[in-house]
Amino acid sequence: MREDLCSIPIHDVFLPKDGCPFCRMRDMLEDRMATYITGAAMMEPDVRVETNRLGFCEEHFNQILARGSRLSVALILESLLDKVREEAFPQGRTPAKKLLAGLHSREKSCFVCDSLEKNIGHLLESMLKLWQNDEDFRQLYAQQEYICMPHYTMVLEAAQKLPKKNYNPFEAETSRLAKAYLDTLCHDVTHFCRMFDYRNAGGDWGNSRDAIERSIRYLTSREPEDRQKADEKNR
Repeated sequence: MREDLCSIPIHDVFLPKDGCPFCRMRDMLEDRMATYITGAAMMEPDVRVETNRLGFCEEHFNQILARGSRLSVALILESLLDKVREEAFPQGRTPAKKLLAGLHSREKSCFVCDSLEKNIGHLLESMLKLWQNDEDFRQLYAQQEYICMPHYTMVLEAAQKLPKKNYNPFEAETSRLAKAYLDTLCHDVTHFCRMFDYRNAGGDWGNSRDAIERSIRYLTSREPEDRQKADEKNR
């Protein structure tokens, strides 16, 4: 599984220059994992043991439901529910602290999140090597539309291993991509708010109509589910 997931060429992730490249990297990995879990891996005992142990978060439950057949998801749930029943309602007496610790642990665990963290780590290592050794890739990196806030933090943390002579220019370029877009969002959200003033009725919305959605995507790295027209008012 790891070789398949990490075979994504870094250049392919960065070529679109549309949105955050690390969101695209995550989305590609999530798509592969959700397809893998509900397909070839569904009947692999070692994978089923791990999906039963870790379960799935809400986000990734939705993804496997969207990609897999209802039968494949039901088969995954069949063994997962048995495991949850075994842990939540054990036979015999179980100390309350031990029971609650197990329940809280399950609330925070997810097979896809766990796999995603490991595989993104490998891809980030490859990306940083490219940035240090490939001038064409450095130019491609600089041409990205922006880097969202969650991935800005993630990338700077990964770059801590770089030599100082390489970290400083990498940090400067990464910060530029993250801050320039933040400045744009601040302007667009402010303009959006001003357009609700009666004195601006009939005025030009500019690029502000989707400022709310773009801001949420920038702050969370996820597309908001509820998209409302710019001129609709919530009361």
